[in-house]
Amino acid sequence: MQIFRNLTFLFIVLLIQGCGSENATKTLRLGHGLDVSHSVHKAMVKMGEDLAQRSGGKLKLEIYPSQQLGTERECLELLQIGSLDMTKVSVGVLENFAPKMKVLGLPFLFRDRKHSFDVLDGPIGQSLLNEGEKYWLKGLGYYDAGSRSFYTMNKPIETPDDLKGQKIRVMESVTAVRMVQELGGSPTPISWGELYTSLQQGVVDGAENNPPSFYLSRHYEVCKYYSLDEHTVLPDVLLMGTYRWNKLSKQEQQWLTESVQESVKYQRKLWAEAEAEALREVEKAGVTITHPDKTLFAEKVSSIYEDYKDDKDIYPLIQQIKETN
Repeated sequence: MQIFRNLTFLFIVLLIQGCGSENATKTLRLGHGLDVSHSVHKAMVKMGEDLAQRSGGKLKLEIYPSQQLGTERECLELLQIGSLDMTKVSVGVLENFAPKMKVLGLPFLFRDRKHSFDVLDGPIGQSLLNEGEKYWLKGLGYYDAGSRSFYTMNKPIETPDDLKGQKIRVMESVTAVRMVQELGGSPTPISWGELYTSLQQGVVDGAENNPPSFYLSRHYEVCKYYSLDEHTVLPDVLLMGTYRWNKLSKQEQQWLTESVQESVKYQRKLWAEAEAEALREVEKAGVTITHPDKTLFAEKVSSIYEDYKDDKDIYPLIQQIKETN
């Protein structure tokens, strides 16, 4: 079955590679893992419309949502070899390809949402986007992905002690794994597309994510406790393979950059609305939402910061982020 899936996946990639080769319009192919109702997908649709308008139809965006072209990691690998043009991944996954990005995954790094935007939209965030270029990944912008919190099936997470013995799904992120370990849980990396079934079958006891993802994935049908400790603020990153970026003219790069910037602004507005709606809807569906004392969790993971004191790449970034007003 897995062999068949891989062959099907390869066939799709080869098929879309050949599309539009004889057309004067340049088509950029964007693959991602989110549902079409997600604010990020809607922002991508707007980006495609803006791009077509700005370029007078010379640039076109084709979007393949819902992991049609693979997981986040697979899409990143396709970007690196030039078989896919663009993708969106969580910064937690990107840290495996651009190590400095791991700083954004540190728990309780940002004071609030405004602080995170100031960092991401400023010199620090832009330098981190450029960090991926040495790995053939061109960072284009940050979409808002809110704050991540724990949701579980059997009991709420009110203190770190409640995580003891709990298998918690995390992304393929060293930082996320370490965080859950420090809090006393058992981190279990599982792809997003397999998580619903894993929860149903008891492979894991819970997971951690933002409200819209919790809601749109329908994980609330299985997990009836959502504890808003807001341990990390992990943005989504829009990327393009440098192979494809370098084939665009300066004018085309400008059209794309401007369209991305408008897309980011639009998505952040949608996100704020989606977050409020998600919390309302999951509560209506019987989910118990709690607000644990964040300081208990922050104290428990403080040792993670100590580990970076001798890291000449990450520790200065931590200090710069904390000093950003």
